[in-house]
Amino acid sequence: MIFSMIDLILAIISSALIAVIMRISSRRVQGRIGMLAANYLTCLFLGAWYAGFRLFPADAPGLAVTAGMGAVNGILYLAGFMLLQYNTRKNGVVLSSVFMKLGLLVPMVLSIFLFGEIPTLLQWTGFLLAVGAILLINYEKGTSLSGAKLPLILMLLAGGLGDAMSKIFEVYGPGEQGDLFLFYTFVGAFLLCLLLIIRNKEGFDKFALLFGVLVGIPNFFSAKFLLMALGELPAVIVYPTYSVATILVVTLAGIGLFGERLKKKQWLALVVILVALIMLNF
Repeated sequence: MIFSMIDLILAIISSALIAVIMRISSRRVQGRIGMLAANYLTCLFLGAWYAGFRLFPADAPGLAVTAGMGAVNGILYLAGFMLLQYNTRKNGVVLSSVFMKLGLLVPMVLSIFLFGEIPTLLQWTGFLLAVGAILLINYEKGTSLSGAKLPLILMLLAGGLGDAMSKIFEVYGPGEQGDLFLFYTFVGAFLLCLLLIIRNKEGFDKFALLFGVLVGIPNFFSAKFLLMALGELPAVIVYPTYSVATILVVTLAGIGLFGERLKKKQWLALVVILVALIMLNF
């Protein structure tokens, strides 16, 4: 139990590092898809290393299932990113951020109906507080969720299903092939990135490669530690804790590293997140 919580904490720290590095890269990187491809290339090399470079072991039962689920996960990873970019342009940062973060609803629902993990009353309260905190920390006056469009819903589903695939693999796939699952995930995402680069005729600049590698390292470990945590802890605890704790760490990093100032409602949202985390883990 203690080691599983350590895995979850490391997944949260790794996920927060991705956001911090992306923030630093925003003014330096021109080719965003190139940076994404370098990120996935780094991830697949790390996955291969952890798998001992035995990438197609003939004696591994269910390897086709692992490869198939990994490929689907890679598609969802990239689809979520592309939909986030599209929605940011079409629907603004606020709505896009809200819907992307509310993707935690998907693995939560799947955990209840597919895996029979029923939260306690205290955990339900924590989960609802977490959702409320997400809405509060992203809310801007004049923003309405009533104008939600299909691309926003698709982004929520892609992001949520991408997160849920780790638990789905843990339950239905060969659980001992976790490193291979991650390898095939990032192979799928990388190959799709290459197709986009070829189609858009986008080149690689040195900053895209540099920051792609820097993002890829915590990206891989966030996925790895999350998968390890899901092997021991209920998904109804892991997913909301992972989501809102990452928001908490990223927000605090924004204050400490980038001098960001929060509004009163955002400070309130952070307090709500802390309360939600306590409730979710009891």
